[in-house]
Amino acid sequence: MQVIRLEALSDNYIFLLHDSKQNIAAVVDPAQAQPVLKKLGELKAELVAIFNTHHHNDHVGGNKRLMEQFPQLIVYGGAEDRGRIPGQQVFLQEGDGVQFAERTAEVIFVPGHTRAHIVYYFPPENPGETGELFCGDTLFSGGCGKLFEGTPTQMVESLSKIRSLPDDTRVWCAHEYTLRNLKFALNLDGDNTDLQQYFEQVQAYRNRGEATVPSLLGVEKRINPFLGWDRPSLQSAVNRRDAVQTFARIREMRDNF
Repeated sequence: MQVIRLEALSDNYIFLLHDSKQNIAAVVDPAQAQPVLKKLGELKAELVAIFNTHHHNDHVGGNKRLMEQFPQLIVYGGAEDRGRIPGQQVFLQEGDGVQFAERTAEVIFVPGHTRAHIVYYFPPENPGETGELFCGDTLFSGGCGKLFEGTPTQMVESLSKIRSLPDDTRVWCAHEYTLRNLKFALNLDGDNTDLQQYFEQVQAYRNRGEATVPSLLGVEKRINPFLGWDRPSLQSAVNRRDAVQTFARIREMRDNF
């Protein structure tokens, strides 16, 4: 399964999954149809599935056009998003699986950014290979999604599920927010040498016009303040001791940064 990153809107990423054996494709969170159709044309591939993480228009905006072009495709989304995702036919819950390219993704329910958000995790097929996490707007490199419909408690629980995945998991987040996130993180956790090094690396990427997605979950565990609610240094930085209160304060500070 090849993952192809497509740019859309001002800072969105769409992820096209390509099975070269069958020459079929699936797409994660098509913000727009045109970048997907262009790449499908280049590949001469048939689109068979849309995997939506949540209902926001910058993740589902291309659904209807893609369904018109490929009327046999299947639209997947979270069960709690019923009625909010255009064309949704499959209503997924925690622990469900979806198949593509002879691989099965685990569905993880992660409310917080929205009340219905899910992510798709493809475990590695063989030892030494990476897993693939399509996390929508729940986790960003150096950041996390705003709490539009959920609570800090829900988001900590959701991010805890993600944090428990293997370090070598590739994190395919849906926006290019990394540099801004890291500038905030350095204000909070400036003595973190891993964060300092990652910031320099990301600056170099962006200066060359290169994407910072995917990141590695192991890196995020070391540098992302939104995965560090139980780290004493971060708790001290925001003058909190409780994990949820620490996370909530960090989120509040980021919202105002």
